[in-house]
Amino acid sequence: MTKVTIYTDGACSGNPGPGGWCAILKSGDYEKLISGGSKHTTNNQMELTAVINGLKALKRSCDVTVVSDSKYVCDAVLKGWVFAWQKKGWKKSDGKPALNVELWEELLPLLKIHKVEFQWIKGHAGHPENERCDKTAVEETKKYSELT
Repeated sequence: MTKVTIYTDGACSGNPGPGGWCAILKSGDYEKLISGGSKHTTNNQMELTAVINGLKALKRSCDVTVVSDSKYVCDAVLKGWVFAWQKKGWKKSDGKPALNVELWEELLPLLKIHKVEFQWIKGHAGHPENERCDKTAVEETKKYSELT
């Protein structure tokens, strides 16, 4: 299996508001940057969208490490919250509805196609790829801010 590292970040101006996301895919000497955004979204939606689009960009099943500064995304997967929400009909342990169900439903099948490990890193801490993702996500946010 090809080993790939996907660095991701999401940004939002207001929460909700215009937002952007970025993913950098790296495998050996190969690197690909992808990004996008939305006129009306949340930071967590953009964080999830970055991971989803990073995984969707892979052409075959890979051994993937997703590196993200999103505790929401990393904890939901690593601590099993998303699987519990799904099992309970997308309800959290307090009985309230889980958020971003459509995005989680898009992500979960991708986690079965690839062997995916999540690694949380502190944001805005000088990590080169995280800083590039953040800068690009903010640039995407500005594109959508101009539309409002």
